[in-house]
Amino acid sequence: MKTLSLLVVLTFTASISLLAQDQKPKFELPELHKIKSVTLSPAYSCRPPDEFQRGYENTALYLTTGDNKRNGPDLLFNGACGSEDYFEASLSGDDMSLIADLGAGVSLDDLSAAQAFNVRRVAASPAYSKFSRVATIEQGHTYAVLLNASSKRGLFLLSVTEHVPGAKVTLRYAVKAYEVAPGGRISSPGFQWDRANGH
Repeated sequence: MKTLSLLVVLTFTASISLLAQDQKPKFELPELHKIKSVTLSPAYSCRPPDEFQRGYENTALYLTTGDNKRNGPDLLFNGACGSEDYFEASLSGDDMSLIADLGAGVSLDDLSAAQAFNVRRVAASPAYSKFSRVATIEQGHTYAVLLNASSKRGLFLLSVTEHVPGAKVTLRYAVKAYEVAPGGRISSPGFQWDRANGH
């Protein structure tokens, strides 16, 4: 009788474990150094009001597949109707992601992670990439996006192959580094965007 009870308990435990595994969301990290293409359309802030209720939809690039809502998009095609379009990488919360316009004539095919920070390969101030929260979209330009949030960090590069203001942007991109922390990283407590310093 004890053997039968133990067998039932073990079978039940194994079944629960398999069921729990099937319930986990699927999550795939992006392949590094492989060039892919995507079209984002339309600009996020140039949509009818009812579309905002549906989230980012096709206005954003997600580098991961599956459970991409958890970490949010990695890049947003943004801009109000009739104004200048821009890329945005820092979208919410503790996200401190940045983007740099590396300029025209910079080939995505030959660009390394190291060159994303000094594309001209010289030790002079104008040569270093200038990262900011947003970057104006220019057809033919290449950009570096530095991801920095509690749930993810990484670097990817992109080139704009077509841009129709407010309507669409087509890009080629390659991920150079990507890391997620599903439970969040260990960090110092008390972060606030608007908190001043003290003694």
